[in-house]
Amino acid sequence: MDPFQQILKSTIARTEVVPPAVAPQALLETVFNVQTLVPRVEMFLALAKARRSIYALGKDLPVSHEEAIATIKEAIRQAPSAFHSQTSRALILLDHEHERFWELVRAQMRNVIPAESFHATADKLDGFSAAAGTVLFFEDQEVVSHLQRQYIAYAEHFPVWSEQSSGIAQYAVWLALADKQIGANLQHYHLLIDADVRATWNIPESWTLRAEMNFGAILAPAEEKTFIDDEKRFIVAR
Repeated sequence: MDPFQQILKSTIARTEVVPPAVAPQALLETVFNVQTLVPRVEMFLALAKARRSIYALGKDLPVSHEEAIATIKEAIRQAPSAFHSQTSRALILLDHEHERFWELVRAQMRNVIPAESFHATADKLDGFSAAAGTVLFFEDQEVVSHLQRQYIAYAEHFPVWSEQSSGIAQYAVWLALADKQIGANLQHYHLLIDADVRATWNIPESWTLRAEMNFGAILAPAEEKTFIDDEKRFIVAR
């Protein structure tokens, strides 16, 4: 059976009721209020512009910890993934546990950076620890392996699609935090701290750490953002 037919058959099998045919225009009007579509697009782009890498972060969030946690969870829950595989996982750290994480990072960094050069790294880690919390993003390799066995024709692609899903989840959380006036920055210390994180917070063996998002109150704005020329970045064909 053709792989696409296999996917279609599997999807149909999971659907209990086949919805009646709907005219495209009626479907569009059901999903979107056309009159408000453009303003919503503008709002999204404004939020995308507001999302920046903020490094001057404090502990006094503009919302409660409960609201911040709920926002992070919902952003990841709503983030799309290939085959709706939902491979993204997260460890959300606040207060002492957040500071504990950055001390683990500090200890590992001391093993790879000479003492005479460590002051710059220490200053950076102090800034991360001064924030309110950290989200650690993982990808569940058990789900990836299951999909590879289920759809053999696409087996080699599922790890790549998993990484894409992780990136989407990270961006979704970043946008959602920005909407709450919470600053954030994304770090990648996982090659050094994966074992420590797994042992400290009893992380399942199938979860692979991919990134760490530091978040907190915005104490200073990001610097002006620059962009490469469109000619180097986009190709438009008509």
